[in-house]
Amino acid sequence: MVDLQPHTLARLDAAADAPDDAAAWVAAHRSDIDALVAQHGAVLVRGLPLADRGSAVAAVREVIGTGLVEREGFAPREQYAPGVYSSSQWPADQPMCMHHELSYAAEAPRVLAFACCTPPRRGGVTGLADARAVLADLPAELVARFEREGWLLQRHYNPFVGLSWQDAFGVAERAQVEEYCAARGITTRWSEDGGLHTTQRCPAVVHHPESGERCWFNQIAFLNGWTLAPDVREFLISEFGPDALPFDTRYGDGTALEPATVDLINEVYERHTVREPWQRGDLLVVDNVRVAHSREPYRGEREIIVGLGGSFAQ
Repeated sequence: MVDLQPHTLARLDAAADAPDDAAAWVAAHRSDIDALVAQHGAVLVRGLPLADRGSAVAAVREVIGTGLVEREGFAPREQYAPGVYSSSQWPADQPMCMHHELSYAAEAPRVLAFACCTPPRRGGVTGLADARAVLADLPAELVARFEREGWLLQRHYNPFVGLSWQDAFGVAERAQVEEYCAARGITTRWSEDGGLHTTQRCPAVVHHPESGERCWFNQIAFLNGWTLAPDVREFLISEFGPDALPFDTRYGDGTALEPATVDLINEVYERHTVREPWQRGDLLVVDNVRVAHSREPYRGEREIIVGLGGSFAQ
């Protein structure tokens, strides 16, 4: 087991115990898993008998406990149990760049658990990056601006791309959305066709709830229009206009982000990315505040069960 550095990842070998019940093994070794996550930010448990979706869901539930119900999600996914979901439905040939799960929401999960039922034939790695190292490697003046202003997330819910507002907020009435958003400082605007437009200001840097260390904790680059593949971005602009992308990010004062800034953030993430190809039976447990994650393009069938556990209030 090694510290979380580029190209390395702390591990536990479950196969050495020859377990026949993945959830029972996780329950018996929960203290070891928690200690490794606290020390290294993430741990890969390899060799669990995750023969089907049911065993993977049970193992994930042992990690996350009660589970955190997702609100304000940006891509569809199936729910299997409280806080347990399929991977986000995102085109297999497009990357999901580095981010912290729900880092724009008032309540984000503290821990993530990923269980591999079916590894892809090629690619599909869930990359990891230490948020402390990323923060230290970004230009000081850029960090200072984001610490001073925060960042803005603009969303335009429509029935064609991403989630509908009904699915994202788990409600059916406009008044319920408005009440939810008002309580969390999210501004809302309705278009004539019934579409919902929201804007929220979020912190870009947070203090880790246990260690107190400063962490780069956001989705500034991932949800920015410049991170999209050029053909995807051009299509979305042609469909919705440059100011009505399904999601986009800005500096906290409302100024548009420069493409070079978005590229720089993604380049710094890349310098600190840890990669380990999925194997059937893998369970990856991640401190969502300390460690960002991504999903790389892939080929073939890929089934990863995802659990959201605990709560981190910003």
